[in-house]
Amino acid sequence: MPRLLQINVTANWGSTGKIAEAIGICAIKLGWESNIAYGRYYNPSQSHLISISSTTETLLHYAAQRIIDNEGLCSKYSTRKLIKEIRRINPDIIQLHNIHDHYLNYQMLFEYLNKTDIKVVWTFHDCWAFTGHCMHFVTKNCERWKNGCHHCPQKGEYPKSLLDRSAQNYDLKRSLFSANKNLNIVACSDWIAEFVRESFLKEKKILVIHNGVDLNVFKPSSANKENKKLFKVLAVSSVWTKEKGLFDICKLRALFPKDIEIVLVGVSPKQQKNLPDGVIGIQRTQNVGELVQLYNEADVFINPTYADNFPTVNLEALACGTPVITYNTGGSPEAIDENTGIVVPQGDLKALAEAILKLKKEPLSSEACRKRAEVYFDKDKCFKQYIDLYNELISSQ
Repeated sequence: MPRLLQINVTANWGSTGKIAEAIGICAIKLGWESNIAYGRYYNPSQSHLISISSTTETLLHYAAQRIIDNEGLCSKYSTRKLIKEIRRINPDIIQLHNIHDHYLNYQMLFEYLNKTDIKVVWTFHDCWAFTGHCMHFVTKNCERWKNGCHHCPQKGEYPKSLLDRSAQNYDLKRSLFSANKNLNIVACSDWIAEFVRESFLKEKKILVIHNGVDLNVFKPSSANKENKKLFKVLAVSSVWTKEKGLFDICKLRALFPKDIEIVLVGVSPKQQKNLPDGVIGIQRTQNVGELVQLYNEADVFINPTYADNFPTVNLEALACGTPVITYNTGGSPEAIDENTGIVVPQGDLKALAEAILKLKKEPLSSEACRKRAEVYFDKDKCFKQYIDLYNELISSQ
């Protein structure tokens, strides 16, 4: 029985954690042993879960990163624990997801992996792996990552830091990641794949595998969207920041008549209190049934993001039969076509409002939205591509 070990900051929690869970379920169905090592936050899993971090070490890692810009270079005890688990499991494939976020030491991990023959697949959910600091450089139109980061314009953004060691971080990542002869890269969108092909990892095998969703969970319900007093606009995010479009949504409310209501899911208690009239705030929920109901009650889903790879929320909305309006940001437009949504220029509130009003007047087909999800974003079809890749890598040994 082939053995899979996935490594991510969460397990079956949040977008990347749920993606890892779905890959694990697919692997199990196809006869694999599935393990997931995680840093913090988890929900019950069909894979064997391995907790590798401690709260104390995570906090110390976070504090150090905030001062000296060394994200991913602390947590030595946790990483030793992880390496011990790797030796015990002896996996055929190691699948990496997000290895940043203060829970392991990527230098220790890759110094170990680079001495082994273990096949490594790394899914890029953001750009952190090939920059000296940031997850997304597009918000600053920065191209230093192509030749060597320095004087980072985003040191005040996540992972926020007082000092700037982006040049050293870049050189270390390039040295460690380029040296792994068994590293294969999966991009979640064509958008991020193009960046990888311009990075220091351009010589690696690079594939695009779009994320998928569970169509048996995210599906149309009997929610009645006709003859309602209010036209409902929904937006969902695990965390709301200006990069996710929070301020744009608050400004958007003033451009609409009172018969349009905006529902914002994922806000913090403080944000919930400060939302303008006509914007209903709901705190983050792990209740999938509640989320499915919200998608079904919505007439349109909006995603005014300024930096995103391939947002799963777009797919969840489509699967529930709800059309999507998104900024022309990252891989977000790749989820829709002219029959299932509208793409508007990034930051153009007027265009966003006009798109919403257009769909209020001329609704798109819920059936077309669902059909697109079934054809392109069925998790069973999407994540089986990972297992096909794993089998190919193993057979090539």
